[in-house]
Amino acid sequence: MNTRLTWICHGATAANRKARFPLDEPLEEKAVEEAGRMAVLPRADRIATSPALRARQTADALRLEARIDRALSDCDYGRWAGRSIAAIEVEEPENLMGWMIDPEAAPHGGESLLDLRTRIAGWMDGQTVLGGHIIAISHAAVIRASILHVLQAPLSSFWLSDVEPLSLIRMTSNGQRWSLRFQH
Repeated sequence: MNTRLTWICHGATAANRKARFPLDEPLEEKAVEEAGRMAVLPRADRIATSPALRARQTADALRLEARIDRALSDCDYGRWAGRSIAAIEVEEPENLMGWMIDPEAAPHGGESLLDLRTRIAGWMDGQTVLGGHIIAISHAAVIRASILHVLQAPLSSFWLSDVEPLSLIRMTSNGQRWSLRFQH
């Protein structure tokens, strides 16, 4: 069964601009306006969004009626949520480096990169049973994990891709494997 998946990264927030691990903050006003000006999206059989406020607001700005799917939640950053990367680098440099190097590490008490990829891969593979076109509004870390799943890339590659706010990433599955899909 063929499945098309269009990922949409939520719009920009203050945490994005200030290099902080996110809390459940709203979109910046400019991001709401930018989302409202995005091109019309293709029809979808299912539309899902992370439960985070920034993802739900992105869906609303895109005029999409999305159901909340907890599997699309951002990475759980544990006690680092709301804190700047710079502060953690000063206070816990070994923990920050360990988390970035070891995909199984979760020194913040949250989710490891391995756990994140496992969660997202399970969600994606579950979508292939249903087929059709899915639009998923989620987070940069979630989309990066999905790209690693599609490419069957090592988790050390997680930090090698950048997912900008409001970017679209398309994928397809023939029921056997996922592929990235590039369109103009």
